[in-house]
Amino acid sequence: MTLPILYSFRRCPYAMRARMTLAYSGLTCELREVLLRDKPPSMLQYSPKGEVPVLVLGDRIIDESRDVMIWSLQQADPDHWLKRHGEYHEQLVERCDAQFKPVLDRYKYYPRYPVQSQAEHRDEAASFLMDLSSRLDNGPYLAGTEVGFADVALVPFIRQFANVDRVWFDSTQPASLVCWLNQMLESDLFMGVMGKYPPWRAGDPITEFPES
Repeated sequence: MTLPILYSFRRCPYAMRARMTLAYSGLTCELREVLLRDKPPSMLQYSPKGEVPVLVLGDRIIDESRDVMIWSLQQADPDHWLKRHGEYHEQLVERCDAQFKPVLDRYKYYPRYPVQSQAEHRDEAASFLMDLSSRLDNGPYLAGTEVGFADVALVPFIRQFANVDRVWFDSTQPASLVCWLNQMLESDLFMGVMGKYPPWRAGDPITEFPES
């Protein structure tokens, strides 16, 4: 049986959300870890835009992280993530990708954006973080009492934001948001997809993901 091929980069938040959902769905892939500064020619042949994740399913190529998540859940969704993923949750994910991620990049890489200070870039994210914390005041996860699609889709980006200055994040953000982030990062699901792998090269032995 030919395994699906997943081109991934360990620290990329888009690739993280894809790996977490694949692992949750119990699917096995051939993992090809890439260096974004030295992308394999085969990945660029499948997806010329050169971004991860890229999931190769025979003749079908999925190169958007949310599409990888949805495909995975269509194969297996034991805790009904899709069923519990309502319009409100989808709006959160849309805002994360379209609005929060650009602010996060300006905050993290602030020397590239000198018109505003790093603190000003950080403060731009405040409304989104407050919306998340307000939702989390009503339950431990964005999806309710159990982890769901929105939690997994958002946590890699909140993690990246928090890690720019974790002391500031922990001391200034609402307890509900800090607790949610810690619970997600300490979960077996997250920890299980953060293993380190050497960059893939053509001819390397197959690396199965997740590890058995």
